[in-house]
Amino acid sequence: MASIFTKIVNGEIPCYKVAETEEFLAFLDLNPNSKGHTLCIPKKEVDKLFDLDEDSYNGLMHFSRKVALAIKKAIPCKRVGVSVIGLEVPHAHVHLIPLQSMDDARFIQKTKLTVEEFEETANAIKAEL
Repeated sequence: MASIFTKIVNGEIPCYKVAETEEFLAFLDLNPNSKGHTLCIPKKEVDKLFDLDEDSYNGLMHFSRKVALAIKKAIPCKRVGVSVIGLEVPHAHVHLIPLQSMDDARFIQKTKLTVEEFEETANAIKAEL
């Protein structure tokens, strides 16, 4: 069964797309820790990050870095944190989280955004790529 991320890649589920290449996709997390919380994924469904082949792993990290730099320019924050947990969706993914404090990295406090705020945030990040 395809993961929710594969369904997003296939266009079966909409997303607030931030960046895309032939191999990777970045989109806003719908349940963000903070405004601008973005997920970077390989389009190929692989459950665990370290199960990616070396080229895919390095490609995902390179792609994630580009997206993180754009987030830092678009979203006022002290830094962009990186987290790889992978328990909630069986598809390798990298969380890029704009941080003001350690609480933003804890996956406990969530930020509520309107559709318009999601769209504005995605567009602001895209504009910095």
